[in-house]
Amino acid sequence: MPKIDLNCDMGESFGNYKLGDDEKMLDYVTSANIACGFHAGDPTVMAHTVKMAAEKGVAVGAHPSYPDLQGFGRRKMAMTPAEIEALVLYQVGALAAFAQAYGVELTHVKAHGMLYNTAAVEASQARAIAKGIASYSKDLIMVCLATSPTMIEEGQKAGLKVAREAFADRGYNPDGTLVNRMQPGSVFDDPRQALEQVLKLVLKGEIVASDGSTLRLQADTVCIHGDGPAALPIAQILREQLSKEGVILCPPGR
Repeated sequence: MPKIDLNCDMGESFGNYKLGDDEKMLDYVTSANIACGFHAGDPTVMAHTVKMAAEKGVAVGAHPSYPDLQGFGRRKMAMTPAEIEALVLYQVGALAAFAQAYGVELTHVKAHGMLYNTAAVEASQARAIAKGIASYSKDLIMVCLATSPTMIEEGQKAGLKVAREAFADRGYNPDGTLVNRMQPGSVFDDPRQALEQVLKLVLKGEIVASDGSTLRLQADTVCIHGDGPAALPIAQILREQLSKEGVILCPPGR
């Protein structure tokens, strides 16, 4: 039977500003990528999100980013590899402290936003992220874009296990990169469209790109963005339909 992890980027509220329905999302996903304060989140939000995930048996991972609160981590920043390595280690360590406080193991690390997208095409950035993760623990899984050999190779070179990630709610370019969020069709608001993409991925190992061409890829985990307006209905329909298809839903590494 095929296996897949359903992951969600969450913990992205900040102070008085609420983003996403994390509590309900945790009823449907199997792993959580929790913001570490650099693009979103704050210590109180981090603590609350880790606590909820622990109570619901959802795997906890760190979601580090560029230090870009105003741009939600979606703007590229000119940083050296040494700076990237240090900021990843800093954020992983912060989230790991909350995981320890609530009695759960940190299982994985997934870079956020532009840091993730840049690492998918630039080896120096991917290497810096991998080194930052590995310097904390080589037992952590590095989540990598499934269509990025660069990211996957750099994670493995650093001695890390990798989880190849695809997206339920994002469009793909023919080269396997994600469609820019400023372009039409970049984000799916229709749960049925997301379901069609994920079923084709999990059952056939394929995704249809924006030009109609077919991408072949292997994925271990599928992401739902917790800040999307359709995040909850997408999570609900994926959980229901994947289970009906006999797909085993489990966290990365299990």
